[in-house]
Amino acid sequence: MSTQVHKTKGIVLRAIKYGETSLIVSIMTELFGLQTYIVNGVRKSSKKGAGKANLFQPSSILNLVVYHNEMKQMQRIKEFSWGFLYQHIQFEIRKNTVALFMVELLQKCLKQPEPNPDLYYFVEDSFMQLDECNEHIAANFPLFFALNLPGFFGVRPTPFRGDTEKIETIFFDLEEGGFSTEQPNHVNYIEGKPALITAELLMIRQPEELEQIKLNHAFRRALLQAYEIYYRLHFQDFGTLKTLPVLQEILS
Repeated sequence: MSTQVHKTKGIVLRAIKYGETSLIVSIMTELFGLQTYIVNGVRKSSKKGAGKANLFQPSSILNLVVYHNEMKQMQRIKEFSWGFLYQHIQFEIRKNTVALFMVELLQKCLKQPEPNPDLYYFVEDSFMQLDECNEHIAANFPLFFALNLPGFFGVRPTPFRGDTEKIETIFFDLEEGGFSTEQPNHVNYIEGKPALITAELLMIRQPEELEQIKLNHAFRRALLQAYEIYYRLHFQDFGTLKTLPVLQEILS
């Protein structure tokens, strides 16, 4: 199959220095899913190359013109520019840490270069909402993102269908991804208030609704640790999240 030129949007997940002036970049694209690109000349010290490497920071949203050949594992970028210019994420440590947590989740979940435009639009919107939201919403944002991302891979937790105010005890089964009023016969579950908050989070559709959920730092930390277990149970070779301890420290 011949190489063709396409316009697509993309979100940078990782950039590695290559040679003297180039980068190898992992980007989740709107058209092609996860792709690897080599970008030449962006680390030049000359005026022509100065500042271009900054566009390839993790979480950057870019407009791209790319050369694409399905037979190749590494593609090339012809043109690139900002698709959305952040006002806060790349300058404020809290929002930047949340964004890096989201990027790491994506890196661990995305394995194949399969187009998934719905996933792309969700992730792009999430980063844009994070950039613009207040501090309280930003603190709850990792919980919202972590619970909604699995749905694009077919393993979204099943929302609770009953009235949480009318039950005495509720369990969230991390293995089954659902709620129950009976204790699971294994250790991978959360119960009581953590399960109730999880049920509330799963009902949220827009990030601004996160402001209604009042949690302290220790509670958020415990929930994120439980959700990490959920990912390990449902995503092969998931491992551990390197950004999670940093996130927990920054949000404390």
